[in-house]
Amino acid sequence: MRVVIAEDQVLLRDGLARLLESAGHLVFAQVGDARALISQVNLNRPDLVMADIRMPPSYTHEGVRAVSTLRRAWPQLAVMMLSQVVDQELVDQMRDGAPRSFGYLLKDRVLDTEVFLDQLETVAAGGTVFDQTVVDDYLSRGRGRVGRLTDREAQVLRLVASGRSNAGIADALVISRRTVDAHLRSIFAKLGIESAAHDNQRVLAALDWLAG
Repeated sequence: MRVVIAEDQVLLRDGLARLLESAGHLVFAQVGDARALISQVNLNRPDLVMADIRMPPSYTHEGVRAVSTLRRAWPQLAVMMLSQVVDQELVDQMRDGAPRSFGYLLKDRVLDTEVFLDQLETVAAGGTVFDQTVVDDYLSRGRGRVGRLTDREAQVLRLVASGRSNAGIADALVISRRTVDAHLRSIFAKLGIESAAHDNQRVLAALDWLAG
């Protein structure tokens, strides 16, 4: 992957770059503010952007707004947002855009570098990955059609939204792949997601809890 990193904390930014490069990825640029992020993405056209939500000068939503600008210009751009908190403005924008190739992780919950690299590759390949805390926050409110799911179906949906494959879900819940498939069919039916390419159904299911 060709990557641009936007993170104002220098040590974290350097650590992310080293991790990506050690895994064989190419880091085109490391920047510390939203304006530089937009400039470097337009210049280098990377496969993936990793961006902090809150960056200089106001440390509010500069990262979110920069990524929104870039996605309007380059709809296929893969984005992994990093934050220390669940950010409502970002959630609202996701709700409107139903993004593919999109991830949203909380920095202090990235505990396994191999899992993190897998999540980046999932996003770069067109998938959607949400931090478990973000998913649980919305599922716990029983929002919209998601409130119709059984407890087990909600567990499966959490894992789908976290970027797990069917095999990964089966391992995590100690159930068979066939059972996972059955749960997914039930989830798609309850959420009113019509039969289509399987990956598209998974993305739509993972995003439905945002739609409310």
